Order: sequence, then structure tokens, then C-alpha cells
Amino acid sequence: MKVAAGNEAALRWPGIFRLGLVQAALGAVVVLVTSTLNRVMVVEYSLPALLPGALVSLHYAVQLVRPRFGFGSDRGGRRTPWIIGGMAVLAAGGVLCSIATVLLHTHAGSGLALAIAGYAMVGIGVGAAGTSLLVLMASRVDDHRRAAAATIMWILMIAGFAVTSTVVGRFLDPFSPQRLIQVTAIAAASAFLIALAAVWNVERARGAAQREAAPRVAERNGSFTAALERVWRDPPTRAFTLFVFVSMLAYSAQELLLEPFSGLVFGYTLGASTKLSGSWHGAALIGMIGVGLLCSGRRRFGSLRQWTVGGCCASAAALASLGFASIVGPAWPLRLSVLALGISNGVFAVSAIGSMMELAHDGESGNAGVRMGLWGAAQAIAFAFGGVLGTAIVDSFRWLFGSPTAAFAIVFCVEALLFLAAAGLAARARSVRRFSSPTSSAVIA
Repeated sequence: MKVAAGNEAALRWPGIFRLGLVQAALGAVVVLVTSTLNRVMVVEYSLPALLPGALVSLHYAVQLVRPRFGFGSDRGGRRTPWIIGGMAVLAAGGVLCSIATVLLHTHAGSGLALAIAGYAMVGIGVGAAGTSLLVLMASRVDDHRRAAAATIMWILMIAGFAVTSTVVGRFLDPFSPQRLIQVTAIAAASAFLIALAAVWNVERARGAAQREAAPRVAERNGSFTAALERVWRDPPTRAFTLFVFVSMLAYSAQELLLEPFSGLVFGYTLGASTKLSGSWHGAALIGMIGVGLLCSGRRRFGSLRQWTVGGCCASAAALASLGFASIVGPAWPLRLSVLALGISNGVFAVSAIGSMMELAHDGESGNAGVRMGLWGAAQAIAFAFGGVLGTAIVDSFRWLFGSPTAAFAIVFCVEALLFLAAAGLAARARSVRRFSSPTSSAVIA
């Protein structure tokens, strides 16, 4: 059984939880930018909803540079400087976004320029810190703890969303521009300090060995373009990159459609639609915890690859059931389908992250950061386009057929097919490795 390189430095549960706090800090700043400031622009300042949508897409587009950040951390041999630096840029970008939001209401030109810079900084910070965090976790967590580690990271990210939204929402009432900037600055600074404390000395035990190995890795890797080309030539890496893109495209598209679907087709009220969305999130959490428990420890039930493929297939079946629900109408047990979708999505999400950590070091040594960055870029592209494409297709078919029923049925079935395609790509990402040379599966230091 493969374990983290340098097993004496492998992370135990407290260390895994510490790194999970970095993910929570990342989520805390991101939710402010993508949710709170979104609402302020549209509701308090009556700006067109397209504006925050375009800015959020910008923060995803900027993350195309993730492979370059991964390459930088590969050459340096340490991940924590990139995590700390990324969190600093992210926190500063979050504050800049709040200032830009206020300026958009009074000085549109200056506010827009500042918003573009701020949202770009958020994307750069997430890319630098998030990529290096996953590589660090992948290199320091033993195989039998990876599923649980992925679960802990995902749950703490959701906790970061929830706690920040609740606390910030409380202090933003009554709303004022000055209060918005102050609260955002305090939240961003707190997130940075939490991340700084979480990674402090986490690489100390292996720092000397990493610094000694870094020049050899840098000499072997050469330029970033050469390293990226070698990583892309690896069949399992390429297959997993396509898997990440296809699966996240389906995942991000469905997220924006569930509440409108329940309202337009099933006649749910706003409150009922919100509760249905909450049921989906709760079921996803159950799926995540289930995989973390069943696929961790010395005696595991199935591999991460099997859970990833199974989660994709189950998500496809649940989405197909929603397609049938569109045709059947209110007689269909919608809540049951939504619960099945949530559990399946939770299983898929955690096992995919665990597989990502597993595969990051399952190739040519010294390129784990580039490999992880490539997958992060694929995810960012999928999230940038998924929601827009899903809603655009629904609108197009509603106009074409004059009814939302057929539109949602078609979109859900297309998403189901995407998840089935993702299942095939996930299976191929590991099966191709069996025919690789023995040296290609080395675990890097």
C-alpha cells in the first residue's frame, strides 16, 4: 500500500484538520465575494445582475494560471509559502472588491476598474493557495486517510461558507457602505490569520530534504511550458483532466437550475424551493460523510476510483429521474429525487477530490503541483461556463417549446449524459496507468 512520501512526516488527524482550516478560510473570503457582494450590487445598489455574474466568471477565468502556480511550488520544493502568499492576495482582493462595490454605486468607471482588479486578485489568490494546499495534503496524507481528509476539507469549506455568511449577515444590518467595507476587511483579515496559523511549521520536518531536492527537480523540469507538456502527455493525467472538466460542468449547471425547476414545473413557493435546495445540500453532506467513513481506515469498502465512478453513475440516474419528473409533473416524488441527487453528488465530490490527491503523485516525480494546477484550471473553466450554459439552454428551449417542462427535461438528461461520460473518464484515468512503466508511478518527496 502506498503511503505519503516520508511516512514519518505523514499527517495525523490533527494535522489534517489544521490544513482543512485553510480550506475553510478560503471559503470564507470567496463566499463574501461571490454571494454577499453579489446581493449588495443587485439589491441594495440596483445594478444589473449581469455585472456580478461577469465578475464572478472573471475570478474563475483567472484561475487558468493554476498550473503555473503549481509549477512554482514544485521548483521551490515547499507549498506553504504559496498558500500564505495566495491567502494574502485573496484577503486583499476581497477587501478591494468591497471597496469597488461601494464605488460602483457612486463612481461607476472607477468602481468597475477596481472591481476587475479585485476579482482578478481573488482568482489569483484562490489559485495559488488552493492548488498548493491540495498538493501538500496529497503528499502528506496516507492512502487510508485520503477519503476522510477530502471529507474534512469539503465540510470545513462549507462551514466557512455558513459561518461567514451568518456572522457577516448579522453585522451588516443595518446596511451602510462603511459597514460593508469594515466587516469585509475584518472577515478577510481573520481568514488570513487562521490560514497562517494552520500552516505554521507544517512543513518544518521535511524542509531540509525539500530544499535539497528542489534544485534537482528544477533542473529536470526545465521551463514551465516543458513541464506542462510532459504532464499533458501522460494519459491518466489527461483523462483525469477531462473527467474534472466534464463532471464539474454537469455539477455546476445543475446547481443553478434546481430552485427555478421546482418553482416553474412543480409550483413550489420561494420558501419551499429554498427548503428543497437545503435538502439537496444536506443530502450531499450525508454522501460526503458516508464516503469518508467507508473508504477510510485499514479495511476500506472499495477504492476511491470505484466510489468516483459510482458517484457519477448515481448522479446521472438521479438527474435522469428529474428529467422524468419534468414530464410527469407534481405526481412525481420530487423530494426523493433531490435527496438521491444530493447523496450521489456528495459521494462523487469527496471521492473525486480523494482521487485527485491520489493521482497527483502517481506520475513523473516533481510535477505534482503542475498536475494539480491543471485539474484546478479544468474545474475553474467548467464552473465559469456550467451555470451560464445550463441556464442559457433552459431559456432557449423554453422559447422554442413555449413550456419549461421540455426545457428542463432536456437539460437534466444532457447533464446525466455528462456524468456518465465523466464516469468513463474516471475509470480510464486509473486503468491506463496499469500499462505504464514502473517508474511512472513513483511517489514524489
